[in-house]
Amino acid sequence: MGGFTIRDARPADAATIVEFNVKMAMETEGRPLALELINPGVHAVLEDAGKGRYWVAEMDGEVVGQLMVTYEWSDWRNGVFWWIQSVFIREDCRRKGIFSALHRHVEMLARSAGDVCGIRLYVERENRRAQKTYEVLGMSSPGYQVMEIDFRKGQ
Repeated sequence: MGGFTIRDARPADAATIVEFNVKMAMETEGRPLALELINPGVHAVLEDAGKGRYWVAEMDGEVVGQLMVTYEWSDWRNGVFWWIQSVFIREDCRRKGIFSALHRHVEMLARSAGDVCGIRLYVERENRRAQKTYEVLGMSSPGYQVMEIDFRKGQ
Protein backbone atom coordinates (compact mmCIF):
# COMPACT_ATOMS: atom_id res chain seq x y z
CA MET A 1 0.00 0.00 0.00
CA GLY A 2 1.24 3.42 -0.93
CA GLY A 3 0.54 6.80 0.63
CA PHE A 4 -2.86 8.38 0.90
CA THR A 5 -4.49 11.64 -0.12
CA ILE A 6 -7.28 13.63 1.50
CA ARG A 7 -10.03 15.05 -0.70
CA ASP A 8 -13.60 16.29 -0.59
CA ALA A 9 -16.08 13.45 -0.89
CA ARG A 10 -18.06 13.22 -4.11
CA PRO A 11 -21.49 11.73 -4.85
CA ALA A 12 -19.70 8.69 -6.31
CA ASP A 13 -18.34 7.99 -2.80
CA ALA A 14 -21.83 7.66 -1.27
CA ALA A 15 -21.99 3.85 -1.26
CA THR A 16 -18.61 3.59 0.50
CA ILE A 17 -19.57 6.28 3.03
CA VAL A 18 -22.82 4.45 3.79
CA GLU A 19 -20.91 1.17 4.20
CA PHE A 20 -18.36 2.82 6.51
CA ASN A 21 -21.09 4.49 8.60
CA VAL A 22 -22.86 1.15 9.06
CA LYS A 23 -19.59 -0.51 10.13
CA MET A 24 -18.68 2.37 12.46
CA ALA A 25 -22.07 2.33 14.23
CA MET A 26 -21.87 -1.42 14.76
CA GLU A 27 -18.24 -1.30 15.89
CA THR A 28 -18.56 1.63 18.31
CA GLU A 29 -22.12 1.27 19.60
CA GLY A 30 -23.29 -2.18 18.55
CA ARG A 31 -26.04 -0.33 16.72
CA PRO A 32 -27.41 -1.41 13.34
CA LEU A 33 -28.25 1.52 11.09
CA ALA A 34 -31.35 1.48 8.90
CA LEU A 35 -30.29 1.76 5.27
CA GLU A 36 -33.54 3.56 4.43
CA LEU A 37 -32.33 6.39 6.73
CA ILE A 38 -28.54 6.37 6.37
CA ASN A 39 -28.49 6.16 2.57
CA PRO A 40 -30.57 9.31 1.94
CA GLY A 41 -28.85 10.93 4.95
CA VAL A 42 -25.43 10.56 3.34
CA HIS A 43 -26.76 11.77 0.00
CA ALA A 44 -28.33 14.81 1.70
CA VAL A 45 -24.93 15.91 3.01
CA LEU A 46 -23.19 15.27 -0.30
CA GLU A 47 -25.83 17.35 -2.09
CA ASP A 48 -26.12 20.21 0.46
CA ALA A 49 -22.94 21.60 2.05
CA GLY A 50 -25.17 23.54 4.48
CA LYS A 51 -25.92 20.23 6.21
CA GLY A 52 -22.32 19.14 6.49
CA ARG A 53 -19.30 18.07 4.56
CA TYR A 54 -17.41 14.80 4.09
CA TRP A 55 -13.74 14.33 3.40
CA VAL A 56 -12.24 11.00 2.45
CA ALA A 57 -8.78 9.48 2.56
CA GLU A 58 -7.89 7.67 -0.63
CA MET A 59 -5.15 5.09 -1.06
CA ASP A 60 -4.32 3.36 -4.33
CA GLY A 61 -7.57 4.65 -5.84
CA GLU A 62 -9.75 3.34 -2.98
CA VAL A 63 -11.48 5.26 -0.21
CA VAL A 64 -10.01 3.93 3.04
CA GLY A 65 -11.25 6.51 5.55
CA GLN A 66 -13.76 9.28 6.09
CA LEU A 67 -14.71 12.16 8.33
CA MET A 68 -17.81 14.36 8.28
CA VAL A 69 -18.30 17.81 9.77
CA THR A 70 -21.62 19.38 10.75
CA TYR A 71 -22.14 22.90 12.07
CA GLU A 72 -23.38 24.45 15.31
CA TRP A 73 -23.75 28.22 15.79
CA SER A 74 -22.47 29.53 19.14
CA ASP A 75 -23.98 32.82 20.24
CA TRP A 76 -21.53 32.90 23.16
CA ARG A 77 -18.60 32.93 20.76
CA ASN A 78 -20.25 34.55 17.75
CA GLY A 79 -18.91 31.74 15.65
CA VAL A 80 -19.50 28.24 14.34
CA PHE A 81 -18.29 24.99 15.89
CA TRP A 82 -17.43 22.29 13.42
CA TRP A 83 -18.55 18.93 14.86
CA ILE A 84 -16.51 15.97 13.66
CA GLN A 85 -18.75 12.96 13.06
CA SER A 86 -18.93 9.75 11.06
CA VAL A 87 -15.23 8.98 11.41
CA PHE A 88 -14.19 5.63 10.05
CA ILE A 89 -10.88 4.19 8.89
CA ARG A 90 -10.92 0.83 7.16
CA GLU A 91 -9.57 -1.80 9.56
CA ASP A 92 -6.56 -2.78 7.46
CA CYS A 93 -5.54 0.89 7.19
CA ARG A 94 -5.68 1.88 10.85
CA ARG A 95 -2.66 3.15 12.81
CA LYS A 96 -1.16 4.65 9.63
CA GLY A 97 -1.90 8.32 10.41
CA ILE A 98 -5.01 8.56 8.25
CA PHE A 99 -7.31 9.92 10.95
CA SER A 100 -4.63 12.38 12.10
CA ALA A 101 -4.25 13.62 8.53
CA LEU A 102 -8.02 14.00 8.14
CA HIS A 103 -8.18 15.87 11.45
CA ARG A 104 -5.28 18.19 10.55
CA HIS A 105 -6.86 18.89 7.15
CA VAL A 106 -10.19 19.82 8.76
CA GLU A 107 -8.49 21.91 11.46
CA MET A 108 -6.55 23.85 8.82
CA LEU A 109 -9.74 24.54 6.86
CA ALA A 110 -11.62 25.52 10.02
CA ARG A 111 -8.90 27.93 11.16
CA SER A 112 -8.81 29.59 7.74
CA ALA A 113 -12.63 29.89 7.40
CA GLY A 114 -12.82 33.01 9.57
CA ASP A 115 -16.12 32.26 11.30
CA VAL A 116 -15.21 28.94 12.94
CA CYS A 117 -14.57 29.23 16.68
CA GLY A 118 -13.59 25.61 17.33
CA ILE A 119 -13.87 21.92 16.58
CA ARG A 120 -15.79 19.41 18.69
CA LEU A 121 -16.61 15.73 18.56
CA TYR A 122 -18.40 13.03 20.52
CA VAL A 123 -16.42 10.12 21.91
CA GLU A 124 -17.62 7.10 23.84
CA ARG A 125 -16.64 7.30 27.55
CA GLU A 126 -14.96 3.90 27.43
CA ASN A 127 -13.03 4.54 24.21
CA ARG A 128 -9.72 5.53 25.84
CA ARG A 129 -7.74 4.77 22.71
CA ALA A 130 -9.71 7.33 20.69
CA GLN A 131 -9.56 9.84 23.54
CA LYS A 132 -5.76 9.56 23.66
CA THR A 133 -5.60 10.14 19.90
CA TYR A 134 -7.77 13.24 20.20
CA GLU A 135 -5.65 14.56 23.07
CA VAL A 136 -2.47 14.15 21.02
CA LEU A 137 -4.16 16.25 18.33
CA GLY A 138 -4.74 19.05 20.84
CA MET A 139 -8.32 18.34 21.85
CA SER A 140 -9.55 18.35 25.46
CA SER A 141 -12.80 17.72 27.28
CA PRO A 142 -14.81 20.88 27.93
CA GLY A 143 -16.56 19.12 30.82
CA TYR A 144 -19.96 18.80 29.18
CA GLN A 145 -22.03 15.65 29.10
CA VAL A 146 -24.23 15.20 26.05
CA MET A 147 -27.91 14.45 26.60
CA GLU A 148 -30.48 13.82 23.92
CA ILE A 149 -33.92 12.74 22.91
CA ASP A 150 -33.53 10.49 19.87
CA PHE A 151 -36.77 10.54 17.87
CA ARG A 152 -35.50 7.85 15.50
CA LYS A 153 -33.84 5.46 17.94
CA GLY A 154 -34.53 1.91 16.91
CA GLN A 155 -35.05 2.78 13.27
